[in-house]
Amino acid sequence: MSEYQYYEFQAVDRPLSEREMGELRACSSRATITATRFVNHYEWGSFKGNPSVWMEKYFDAFLYLANWGTHELMIRLPRKVLDLKTAKRYCCGRAASARAQGDFVILELSSEEEGGDWEDGNGWLSSLISLRADLAAGDHRALYLAWLLCVQNRELDDDATEPPVPAGLGELTAPLQAFADFLRIDGDLVTVAADQSPKVNGTSFELDVERWIATLPEATKTDWLVRLAGGKEPHLRAEMLRRFRESQAPRESRSGGAQRTVGEILTAAEECAEKRHREETVRIAAERARREREAAEQRERYLDNLAKREARAWEEVDGLIATKQPGRYDEAVKLLCDLRDLALRRGRGSEAEARLLRLREEQARKPSFIERLRKAGLA
Repeated sequence: MSEYQYYEFQAVDRPLSEREMGELRACSSRATITATRFVNHYEWGSFKGNPSVWMEKYFDAFLYLANWGTHELMIRLPRKVLDLKTAKRYCCGRAASARAQGDFVILELSSEEEGGDWEDGNGWLSSLISLRADLAAGDHRALYLAWLLCVQNRELDDDATEPPVPAGLGELTAPLQAFADFLRIDGDLVTVAADQSPKVNGTSFELDVERWIATLPEATKTDWLVRLAGGKEPHLRAEMLRRFRESQAPRESRSGGAQRTVGEILTAAEECAEKRHREETVRIAAERARREREAAEQRERYLDNLAKREARAWEEVDGLIATKQPGRYDEAVKLLCDLRDLALRRGRGSEAEARLLRLREEQARKPSFIERLRKAGLA
């Protein structure tokens, strides 16, 4: 079986120059290269660049997918919107790590799953890229999910405590859910983590931001307006929201519970999985019982209608058999089964058996039909 490897890079804050695009083209003659994107996939060859170096020099996000089960994601952010200390507090293992390069912090995340699948990588990074702006704005839910990935991979000591739990883990956005799916983060771990996560109210959030802005010094607000009018700072809104969230952090931390250990979270996730499996078993059994009940009721209604035309149904059987066509034989046998069940329901099973016996004797020279009767339990 051939290999499949998918590479995609995206530039968000600054488009690539013609010179930079030329440098990328020197590494690949068939890749799709624009001022904001590099995309290529390989089935027999291999990527000739270095993703880590490219992230340092050119791009803000990178995604890699291979059909043997490897998923990788890198996100680059300016250090002024995500400091390295905060990033390392969450990305503290092999599956999720953080490093500084110049004025940037680069998050590196990976998931390995033996066997893999032939999954197209196209579209994945587009579904994840907005998380970069969320991180810049101080939304640390993606960072906490990255920490859960390290927990899931047993990369942390059981007595290690969790980092601050951000609000809104119980209401993952579509990009956050895609993030969890791409990195194969266990849903039960996320459910357990959400137990200590305050809820996010969109209306309340807007009102809180409005009230917070009203309390800011006039000099700060003037500075932001001047910088906004300049239009040269793509992360200005993110900087404002990050400062707002930092001002709310003490209140959010009081609303949550005590920090849990890795061992406690893993145990709780196992219990959550067991509960979910039990509930799923009950649900499946109830659904099966409902379908069986509906099928039985539908069968009874069908037999009620068949009773009204029983004599005509026996004539239909004779007509179907007379065609000597295999498909018609099948229809005849099905109708005979229905007539037998109708007779049994009425307590006239012996009468139906007598008619079937006569029918078998009359059609004894039709072995194909007789074999169908035998398989249906009518002979």
